[in-house]
Amino acid sequence: MQPDNPIPPSSPEELQQAFNLFNQVSEQLTGAYMDLQKQVEQLTHELAVANGELRLQLEEKANLSQRLSRLLEALPGGVVVLDAAGRIVEANPAAFSLLGEPLAGEAWQAVSGRELKPTTAPGEWLVGDGGRRVAISSSHLGEQGGEILLLQDVTEAYQMQDQLQRHKRLSSMGEMVAGLAHQLRTPLAAALLYTSHLRGELAPEDRTRFADKALARLRSLEHLIKDMLIFVRGGKGSQERIAAPTLLAEVQQVMEPQMAEHGLIFDLEDASGGACVMGSREALSGALLNLLANAMQACEPGGRILLSGAIEGGWLAFRVSDTGKGIPQALQDRLFEPFFTTRTEGTGLGLAIVREVAQMHGGEISVQSVEGQGSTFCLKLPMAES
Repeated sequence: MQPDNPIPPSSPEELQQAFNLFNQVSEQLTGAYMDLQKQVEQLTHELAVANGELRLQLEEKANLSQRLSRLLEALPGGVVVLDAAGRIVEANPAAFSLLGEPLAGEAWQAVSGRELKPTTAPGEWLVGDGGRRVAISSSHLGEQGGEILLLQDVTEAYQMQDQLQRHKRLSSMGEMVAGLAHQLRTPLAAALLYTSHLRGELAPEDRTRFADKALARLRSLEHLIKDMLIFVRGGKGSQERIAAPTLLAEVQQVMEPQMAEHGLIFDLEDASGGACVMGSREALSGALLNLLANAMQACEPGGRILLSGAIEGGWLAFRVSDTGKGIPQALQDRLFEPFFTTRTEGTGLGLAIVREVAQMHGGEISVQSVEGQGSTFCLKLPMAES
């Protein structure tokens, strides 16, 4: 049987065209394959180069990491690395010697609360039992979060500074021995005189009067010796956390009756917001009492004295202002010198002690005064870290 639709035979021209088209397509495929092979060769070369560069970078980073590790081990200061959550991820041997082991994985807040105690100096802490003192600085790690802490042992530097300050104070006292002898001799001679009267026959009221006068002179001697000891020690004492409102209230309780007895108006303003300082309660209280006693002596009856506390740029500022006679400009630069006084009955140690107390607590003392308008003394102390 013959097919219903037989395929007509192709002509030689059609076959030639088909063959030419096949050759053309074959040439195009061959060219494309060769181009693709060249691209593969080029990419293979580029990949080999990139792999070589990456290998070099990895080797350099490994060498750098090794050098940094050796550097961390050799550093005399402690280095602690924290992650974004405040946990320790790395620490060097110096940090271990200061804070103990292990540290990795612990929260820094827990470690610092266990091993460190705050001091009066900002950024400085006592380690463990207080035998070593460290300064801590921090640096953020940027977008990835975390922090690097640098712990520097400043024990020897602090001891040298303390000795230098002590030598300066002793030198100041040595230069003023004559004036000090006068300060001691006058109340002592008066006490001896009053005591000698007690040996004779006296009426009871006279005996009481002479005994009271002798006691007053002896108390004056005791106060002078106490001031001298505070000056020599530099305002040192037991370190504790002191709330500003509590300190102001204690000082107010002591001075308010004396102010009323002298006919003065005494005001207290507390804008400290409950802020705290680290230091000696006795020394700081004594410094404020010295400032208030000076203000009281500068005022006439009816005058006004203000004691205030406020936070000023990270500092706790205590101010004592009075409406007294003021201080001449020529004398203001010498007010804080040991044994310098403008009063015949003064010891010249009160304001020098205030300056020593301020310096030992990492603070400062300043004065602003206008003759005839009064004076303001400002004691600035670093706030205790929360």
